[in-house]
Amino acid sequence: MQFDLKEAVPVLARTPATLRAMLEGIPESWVRQNEGGESWSPFDVVGHLIDGEETDWIPRARIILSRSGQPFVPFDRFAHKTKNRGSTLAALLDAFAERRRENLEILRAFNLQPDDLALPGVHPELGAVTLAQLLATWVVHDLGHIAQVARVMAHQYRGEVGVWTKYLPVLTRR
Repeated sequence: MQFDLKEAVPVLARTPATLRAMLEGIPESWVRQNEGGESWSPFDVVGHLIDGEETDWIPRARIILSRSGQPFVPFDRFAHKTKNRGSTLAALLDAFAERRRENLEILRAFNLQPDDLALPGVHPELGAVTLAQLLATWVVHDLGHIAQVARVMAHQYRGEVGVWTKYLPVLTRR
């Protein structure tokens, strides 16, 4: 499927409500547990998504649209680990929904035309990218983290499902 901004925005707009539906009001044990080691809990994922709203997608789109050739500022994928200490999941879900709403308003205000989507940017690690690739990545990034939240939650009952594990790909594929 070729990137289409008109089709991408509704997906981006649904992510906060999707995560809220999955996580709001469930016990802390579901949202604070991870898959072990340094893996992320659903709480961590929401914090990470907020960081992306604040420092990644729209700031990088602005750099591309400025036509300055300036490389993107590196994204700290782990900033949420310290930034969100002491926060509640409810507060994070609210903050994510608000930041996403604001960013989609900004995105719409850009009034992007097809030629704009081909504009180049410079990722600090990956090199040349286009605005279309950045925006497509935003969508896929959301979907990947929604899947991650579901997988991490399913992992909590990994030892409880017994012989059904082989029929539950969410427990056997990463």
